[in-house]
Amino acid sequence: MYDKLTQKDIEQMEAEIEHRKLVVRKEAIAAVKEAREHGDLSENFEYHAAKKDKNKNESRIRYLERMLKTATVISDESKEDEVGLNNTVTVYFEEDDECETYRLVTSIRGNSIKGLISIESPIGKAILGHREGDRVMVRVNDSYSYPLVIRKIEKTNDDSEDSIRPF
Repeated sequence: MYDKLTQKDIEQMEAEIEHRKLVVRKEAIAAVKEAREHGDLSENFEYHAAKKDKNKNESRIRYLERMLKTATVISDESKEDEVGLNNTVTVYFEEDDECETYRLVTSIRGNSIKGLISIESPIGKAILGHREGDRVMVRVNDSYSYPLVIRKIEKTNDDSEDSIRPF
């Protein structure tokens, strides 16, 4: 994996792991135990649903622990006039004659529907470290790339609306 994560991402992941181990795991085990008492397990939907929830929680714990083991810690500091992590950036797509606004985040926080794009995505890689007015090429693959212009960079210090995606 080797995802790039900030210290805040790591702290949130550790908090989620702890919550899942101490709270969610106990609730899931109790739900399985209660559903098991309802009789025939082959036709007991509640039992199968409870087992599925328990397994989903355990998978999420393993996923987060594996991410933490292989993560590269990066800084969210950037120069005042450069695109950096947690900055809100307005870009102009020349081919479409449209402007879009994105916020650059780590891969674990990426959510394109909310305008949060990863620094590891094609657009994120292209604009990271550039300045207002720069024209950059976004390389999608070996045979296709497109130009965009960085119109505006806003420094963002408030991470309250972001959270690590749940499983």
